[in-house]
Amino acid sequence: MLSISLSTVRARWTHFIGVFLAVALGAGLTASMGLALAATLDAPQHLKEQDPDAVFTVNAMLATAATVTTFTSVFIVASTFAFAVAQRQREFGLLRTAGATPRQIRTVVVVEALLVGGVAALAGCLLGRLGGPELVAWMIDERLAPSWLTVGDQFWPYQLAFWSGLLVALIGALAASRRASRTSAVQVLRESDVDRRIMTGGRWAFGGLLLAVGVVLLVQKISADPADLLKRKTYTTQPLLLIGAFALLAPVAVRPFVQLVAWLPSRLPAAIGMLARESASASLRRTAAVAAPVLVSVGLVGSLLGASGTVAAGRADEIRNRTTADYVITASGGGRALPDKVTKAVRAVPGARSAISAPTTVEYLLEGVARVPNPGRVVDPASYAELARLPLVEGSLEKLDDRSIIVNEEWPAAAVGQRVDVWRKDGSKGRLTVAGVLRTGIGSDDVYVTAANAPGAAPDRIEVRLEPGADRAAVAAGLREAVRGTGAALAGTEQWIAASLPDTKRENRLAVTVVMGLVVLYTLIALAATMVMATSDRRRDLSVLRLTGATDGQVLQIVVFEALTVVVTGAVLGALVSGVNVLGVWSAVSALAGGAAPLSVPWGAMGLATAAGTLVAVSAAALSAMAVVRRAAQTPQVV
Repeated sequence: MLSISLSTVRARWTHFIGVFLAVALGAGLTASMGLALAATLDAPQHLKEQDPDAVFTVNAMLATAATVTTFTSVFIVASTFAFAVAQRQREFGLLRTAGATPRQIRTVVVVEALLVGGVAALAGCLLGRLGGPELVAWMIDERLAPSWLTVGDQFWPYQLAFWSGLLVALIGALAASRRASRTSAVQVLRESDVDRRIMTGGRWAFGGLLLAVGVVLLVQKISADPADLLKRKTYTTQPLLLIGAFALLAPVAVRPFVQLVAWLPSRLPAAIGMLARESASASLRRTAAVAAPVLVSVGLVGSLLGASGTVAAGRADEIRNRTTADYVITASGGGRALPDKVTKAVRAVPGARSAISAPTTVEYLLEGVARVPNPGRVVDPASYAELARLPLVEGSLEKLDDRSIIVNEEWPAAAVGQRVDVWRKDGSKGRLTVAGVLRTGIGSDDVYVTAANAPGAAPDRIEVRLEPGADRAAVAAGLREAVRGTGAALAGTEQWIAASLPDTKRENRLAVTVVMGLVVLYTLIALAATMVMATSDRRRDLSVLRLTGATDGQVLQIVVFEALTVVVTGAVLGALVSGVNVLGVWSAVSALAGGAAPLSVPWGAMGLATAAGTLVAVSAAALSAMAVVRRAAQTPQVV
């Protein structure tokens, strides 16, 4: 079996190029991120204590990226290997005719996976050795990682990359070999030209399971815990379930979507559109294998950017609805306070009505066991009530005093008039009366107290609203003069909202960009390799076209148009799964907002992912077809 597998891999290397590249890239990404993660884990404790936030950011970003890329590699490798095996149906038919048993067929395929996957995993380790230091250097340059972070001589990332790459290849091989080994010789030969049954029982089972779990989790979170769906870790990883389900079940939808996408071109006078449509519809394994990377790429881009954009828009809308300020003055740098002269100068600006607030922390006792910290704002009820529009379900801000507190619905005492034990930021304990209850929001669940319950709290924000009839230009000039030379920052309300949102901060944008960039690059390379596999095995089909009178140019046009049709089909399926994921996040945001929230759909990003896939697929298909047509012209065959 080893000799058969070796000779097959050498003779039919184009059937394995997609598997090789998919495994190698997946292992390379795993090794690179493992080396970067090992650098943070093995760093001296005193260095990690100096930059705890930076270390946490690096670990969170790498963990998310590793989860997404591992998912992508599993599905791309499995899909590519299934297609590689499906291309060899005639070969398996001949082996069965010669007396090979189903077990021997499975053994041949598994040995091939071990050979190709092992070499590819080793190549991936070499890629990781080069990519790990580059990844760390890039994170340092972009201020995502501390400057002291360096890649050491850790060995476990290479082990993880090698064995995970080999395991992924074996999983894909086992899933693909089962079908070939169960088919009789006559059936194999009959099914080699037209795909009649491409959905196996395992594909139905796993695809249906992922679809059911993804939908149930999405509905459950929307109805029971919408706030959890808005966490970056959740809306980054949960879409993988539905994307995986769509990728597994894609062959079911490929034919109707191909017919839809190619409907108009197929009715043009030339027969090119019709031939491309029928070829893509007949060879569903090839179509599904090429469409899968595009589906994953567009689906992930749309889901990640759409979810993060919808959450950011919802949070911005929530903050916008909670204030009537025209300007906001903030302290520069995290944790810094506004100088006293700034607060005095702002109060003295004619035509400006201001409300000063400070950050604090208030703890409450949860179920009589643990003290839970809750961020809070220290306000003067009289002035703050004029500028704030808090989403109170009961009570009022005007009733807040030194003996009371405004809480949110998550507190154990969430009814006006109830008494609650609290621990102030300085550690002192108090018992306050609930003066108001806030609706649980999207991202701002502050509690509100007066200065008497926040010893030492220093103001860090001043919200300013123009009085009726005030000159906006004069007020703005007065505010700029008040902050000049103090380090405080003056911004319009919209500018302040954009700068203060977690999902619009530079670090978070770059983290999402890293995840998407790695996935899109991976899927594009896998798409190119799969397209080369698919086109290089079509010598017989293209020869038939040439014998029926088609010119070399027309043959290339058919191949290119078919590639374009398949890419658009994959993009449409990716957009559909993106729509389901983004609508789920939008529903959660709307439920917390108490009404219809803004919806963010990243049409531009999905369009760019589709355009990149189109360019890669069309280029790979054209180049491969040119080589096939040239060889067919030199050695014509009887068909």
